[in-house]
Amino acid sequence: MPNPAALFAVVILILPMGYLLLAAPGFLFVKLDILPVARLLRMMFGAYFQVLTIAAVVGTVVFALTGRWAFVIGIAVLASTLMARRWFLQRMDAQIDAWPADVGRRLRRLHYGGMACNAIQLAVVIVSVPYVIGTPA
Repeated sequence: MPNPAALFAVVILILPMGYLLLAAPGFLFVKLDILPVARLLRMMFGAYFQVLTIAAVVGTVVFALTGRWAFVIGIAVLASTLMARRWFLQRMDAQIDAWPADVGRRLRRLHYGGMACNAIQLAVVIVSVPYVIGTPA
């Protein structure tokens, strides 16, 4: 019988990751050297990091309460990757502040990197779903 609390925690993690996976590619079709577009991209990544941090904390608490310590450690590793938030957003801010010096190309590289990291994390979470919703070991 699947553990509903664990399933809830996984869904909480997948939602913000799935949102970024679907929303971020839309910025591939616009020029990032347009200041409002660059600021919108930065706000999207900033909000993503905040929501994912909250989701990781909720997931960690739920897995700790259900006694699934291996997944607590796994989500803690996911949460530790969110420490890259400061570095990532500082780089985006530096590029936006350096307007108009070839901003689009450098922001595009950050955009690709952010999408790739999100896709890898989402894949790991989705692959772990069968192990998460099973009975505790």
